[in-house]
Amino acid sequence: MACGSSSSISGSDNYTYLPDDAKLGAASYYVINNGAPTWGVSNVGKFMNSRSGDYTVQTSNDLSYTIYSSSRLFRNTLDSELFQKARMSPSSLRYFGVGLENGNYVVTLQFAEFNLEDSQTWKSLGKRVFDIYVQGDRKERNFDIRKEARGSYAAVQKQYIVPVTRNFLEIHLFWAGKGTCCIPSQGYYGPSISAFSLTRAPNAAQKKNKTSVIIGAAVGAVIVGLVVLLAGLYARRQKSRKLSLEQQELYNIVGRPNVFCYSYGELKTASENFNSSNLLGKGGYGSVYKGTLTDGSVVAVKQLSETSHQGKKQFITEIETISQVQHRNLVKLYGCCLEGNRPLLVYEYLDNGSLDKALFGNETLNLDWPARFEICLGIARGLAYLHEESSIRVVHRDIKASNVLLDANLNSKISDFGLAKLYDYKNTHVSTKVAGTFGYLAPEYAMRGLMTEKVDVFAFGVVTLETIAGRPNYDGRLGEDKAYLLEWVWQLYEDGHPLSVTDPKLTEFNSDEVLRAIRVGLLCIQSSPRQRPSMSRVVAMLAGDIEVPEAVTKPSYVTEWQGNASETSSSKPGPEAMSASPFLSSVIDEGR
Repeated sequence: MACGSSSSISGSDNYTYLPDDAKLGAASYYVINNGAPTWGVSNVGKFMNSRSGDYTVQTSNDLSYTIYSSSRLFRNTLDSELFQKARMSPSSLRYFGVGLENGNYVVTLQFAEFNLEDSQTWKSLGKRVFDIYVQGDRKERNFDIRKEARGSYAAVQKQYIVPVTRNFLEIHLFWAGKGTCCIPSQGYYGPSISAFSLTRAPNAAQKKNKTSVIIGAAVGAVIVGLVVLLAGLYARRQKSRKLSLEQQELYNIVGRPNVFCYSYGELKTASENFNSSNLLGKGGYGSVYKGTLTDGSVVAVKQLSETSHQGKKQFITEIETISQVQHRNLVKLYGCCLEGNRPLLVYEYLDNGSLDKALFGNETLNLDWPARFEICLGIARGLAYLHEESSIRVVHRDIKASNVLLDANLNSKISDFGLAKLYDYKNTHVSTKVAGTFGYLAPEYAMRGLMTEKVDVFAFGVVTLETIAGRPNYDGRLGEDKAYLLEWVWQLYEDGHPLSVTDPKLTEFNSDEVLRAIRVGLLCIQSSPRQRPSMSRVVAMLAGDIEVPEAVTKPSYVTEWQGNASETSSSKPGPEAMSASPFLSSVIDEGR
């Protein structure tokens, strides 16, 4: 777009700059309908002390929303014609692009100053200072054209890579009341722009496709090679199409008002180029880094692994799910970054890390019983919200100690929604591909793929017992009778010594409260999903609002373990005697 020009201009960059000579007033807009996409320009503000009714600024010092220069050459450019005219505003100047295809774009803004002279007179004291916003993100603060270009009659470019979502782009130049207002004439101030252009950002997949076509032409004479090449091209095209659909889905999600889009450069700087010293943890999805943004706020940046086959699917699921649920016991998603081939998620940073490190690791964090009880209660409240209270019904599918994070006050927050599934309460169950983590899978889900919210209830029961015992659900370093936590807890419960499972580090605790939590945990790990309580009932039982049943039935899978262990022990003693449950030894396709 050639701002202020009455005719099209061909640039040395092989672009045609469309005319923009609309006569704008103090509060007006104009739609430039030259085809798709449609562009619009708007102005808000009135030049003070203007001597001209139509606000025209020319070399004779009339004031207008368009600045004219006498024909002359400009430095730092091959396109002086672009800078003979410019559009100006006393306060707020916006350009809108509507109907753009979603994706990343390169926005190039071009400026030149010619009415503020480089001379030894008072006219050289003039300053034009304004801010530049693109897609609502401030790119430049206190931008001074003459200072950036190192003088008048010199061109300067500003280029930004920005995402277009909802098929809409906004360029906003805003005068914040800085600089001069009366040089070289009364009412001469505000943002000014000579031209701008918009191009699609380069796509790595498209470049690879072009390279493949050139190679195919070179070896086209060889029949076998041609067949292989065509097969490769077809596979690559399908992959590119799949990536394009995934990217489009991401842009549609990011278009929501509660998901902020960060730039890659901003997050790279925040994490010190993803320095290993800032690494918080790793998973099947990728790595999580600690980062400090320019405003001083600390965040957690999750980076998709290049080798992850399911990461992008989980990336979409995580944004789709967590952007629609808000609760004090769920980790808050701040936003994401879609630039490049490794998408990033930005979360609130939680000072005390994950529950598994606090319980099983070498952390110096001291978790007394009141803290552990509140952690379990917080997890239960978060799951009750997901299952019964949120606008969408969500099954997390990967509740475990490493997916529970602790803030500075040891409040628990559920994280990692990459495997979450939306669930219709009208369905009794959903058959799905098994996903999750060894030791936390409910038997009906691990063996038959039957998924309900009771899958999360089972996993919560395991996490609760781990929190009480201060050990993971399986520890091969312990004796055969203690290796599997669930089997050991049931044995102690049947023998009338349930409190013996309590972590030795807990020197003081409320016996009634611990026993109540143990019984709730045993209820949650029942074999049949119908025997497990809902999470809202779990919250009520833990809080003491309703009684916990004293008679709890031993799950059939524990009985099978004990039977298999005794048979194996009698025939082949040793470490090999320890057997796992069928659902612990299942092949988990999506697990981590």
